[in-house]
Amino acid sequence: MGKLWHKKTELNGEIEKFTVGDDYILDQQIVSADCTASIAHAKMLSRIGILKDKEFKALKRELVNILKDNEDGRFGITVQDEDSHTAIENRLTEVLGEEGKKIHTGRSRNDQVIAALRLFARDFLIYFEKRCMSLAETLINFAEKNKGVPMPGRTHMQLAMPSSVGLWAGSFVEEIIDDTQLIVQAYDLNNMSPLGSAASYGVPLALDREMVSDLLGFKRVQNNVLYVNNSRGKIESVILNAAEQVMLTLSKMAQDMILFSMPEFGYFTIPEEICTGSSIMPQKRNPGMLELIRAKTATVSSLNLQVKSILRGLPSGYNRDFQETKRAFIEGIRTATMSVKIMELTINRLKVNKKALLAGFKPEIFATDYAIQLVKDGTPFREAYREVGLNLDKLEKMDPYKAITEKNYSGAPGNLRLDLSSERLLRMKKEIDTEDLRIKNRIKSLTGLNISFFKTMG
Repeated sequence: MGKLWHKKTELNGEIEKFTVGDDYILDQQIVSADCTASIAHAKMLSRIGILKDKEFKALKRELVNILKDNEDGRFGITVQDEDSHTAIENRLTEVLGEEGKKIHTGRSRNDQVIAALRLFARDFLIYFEKRCMSLAETLINFAEKNKGVPMPGRTHMQLAMPSSVGLWAGSFVEEIIDDTQLIVQAYDLNNMSPLGSAASYGVPLALDREMVSDLLGFKRVQNNVLYVNNSRGKIESVILNAAEQVMLTLSKMAQDMILFSMPEFGYFTIPEEICTGSSIMPQKRNPGMLELIRAKTATVSSLNLQVKSILRGLPSGYNRDFQETKRAFIEGIRTATMSVKIMELTINRLKVNKKALLAGFKPEIFATDYAIQLVKDGTPFREAYREVGLNLDKLEKMDPYKAITEKNYSGAPGNLRLDLSSERLLRMKKEIDTEDLRIKNRIKSLTGLNISFFKTMG
């Protein structure tokens, strides 16, 4: 029992530590996906005559046992194992003997790890899309509740034009939905089976790649066996790109809420129960979670850059460099997942202070509205602009509520058309729920278990 590639020479201990790194720890998260892909592979080997039916049944039985043990936290991977693939095959060989040694026929650890990561990523993308849609729904409710609440609009951080809390929240609704479209596209690209590519060049066996793909619920087979290995890390980067776009949206939301909850603004109040404190200043109520979202956006961006930087100089075929993309990928998607959850929690508890918002409406914020009034009376806009601009000290404060309602075309403060966003979300929700159910049924049919490959960890 040992490493899958071991022959007779013992590996130097320092080299072992260096090459294994923390892969054996990271792989604990893909054990279930690895076992499930192995069941599909074994069933295909049985179909083409490489495994006898009793051998397949024995392998499946033990792989299901590993799945159950892993769910209960009883299946571990050691440094000596290197990775989940070795740990699983060692367990199969220990329990089943010669039958366990047959599981790896027709595949490499290369297509094995890609398959496990694709299954893991597929579950993540379904979960992440649902979390983003939930955040968008929370923002729609917040926008609807506050659609008539005036809010000073700003450009260059200076007073600009009358706006509303509803317009502010509604803008992020549409941005999150657009970000979610990128998640859908990443899902489609990820949803192809790599198994059968082996070490980039196939094997001289009549492997049924389409059968394995169908058993695992993939949309299609990733055709070119060399491209399969060349795409490792690149698909993960596409997924991180989608997560990064979500994080960029969250970062702007976080910055706005940090700014507008400052005492000097007071537009929003962040409840004390979700704020952190100071070890020396008793009065402090710090928006620590929003500051961390802002910082973690940079973290996700840098992790994505790390993956792409590793790939940039690689030749075709498998290279050990790919191992270093796994940590960045898993850390990036987990960071994004938690950030979305924290943002939704914050929006659900955010208090809007109407008095402070109205106090922010100084006369100059109505300058453009005054210019438009002159235009309605027949003055050319450029002349109206100049006249108002030269007489800013004479402007009087308008009614902020009226200023909002007068802008009533689609998408403006007086007509947010939140119904359009709700309709988009409903369509997306139906599609992802249907796909989620299809995948769950396919995996249960293969393993007999209800398995989630992506664990949210809280």
